[in-house]
Amino acid sequence: MEILIISGLSGGGKSKAASFLEDMGFYIVDNMPAGMILKFAEFCAAGSGRYHRVALVYDVRTADSFDEFLEVLDTLRKREYDCRLLFLEADVGTVIKRYKETRRMHPLQERCGSLETAVDREIHLMAPVREKADVVINSTTYSTARLRGELLRLFGGSQSAVEMQVSLVSFGFKHGLPLEADLVFDVRFMPNPFYIDTMKSRTGLDPEVRDYVFSFRETEQFMEKLRELLRFVLPLYREEGKTILVVAVGCTGGHHRSVAVTRSLAEYIRSLGYQVTENHRDMTRT
Repeated sequence: MEILIISGLSGGGKSKAASFLEDMGFYIVDNMPAGMILKFAEFCAAGSGRYHRVALVYDVRTADSFDEFLEVLDTLRKREYDCRLLFLEADVGTVIKRYKETRRMHPLQERCGSLETAVDREIHLMAPVREKADVVINSTTYSTARLRGELLRLFGGSQSAVEMQVSLVSFGFKHGLPLEADLVFDVRFMPNPFYIDTMKSRTGLDPEVRDYVFSFRETEQFMEKLRELLRFVLPLYREEGKTILVVAVGCTGGHHRSVAVTRSLAEYIRSLGYQVTENHRDMTRT
């Protein structure tokens, strides 16, 4: 059985981490006293496997002294459990900013007076727990997506091997932008096959249309720069924790230029090793 204990500073990102870990299949229990952790672990281990991945949130709200918790942690590690301690923190200024944004009161603020004093006090109190941590994440500069990506890498198990999927969508501007798009590229500057009688009723999937679109120097120059851009940004999106990146390519009606470019991009992105889906949203619309 896998037991992950989530601890750290108030405002360090524990709640978000717990939510992401729940999505990864962990059974989450918040604010569990140290004295109950061993009994709960035994209960889960005796079960039918339903609680094979458990994450317990333990922080300064739970006890005045962490001696009992540290003893429990040592006991868990000596038993046949896969037990790890994750500690989340952030610098003082970031924690104060997060509390001001949420307008919540720090759990130690009432007895310490000011918010800054409460944060400093918590850092001191939590120091022995931090020293025992298997993983420490300083979330000061982390976006939500980056935190999710880091947790997926560390604790995702088989999920951590899942690559980012790139979803390519061709569309016509006259039908509106795809609301789900992360990146949008406008190819209406390219010569339009719609005005060629033999191509008007065809689509960008037809070789004749594709050859026409790509016969122009500006098209090839654009594709070269676009491929260079995607080669640069795709690994960064993946590192940020993005699981699906939606790239939309638009022309006027969504029949010719956007379709041809989308098909070409799909082939290129696959060659980079990414999973790709391809959808021509407006290709059959009038």
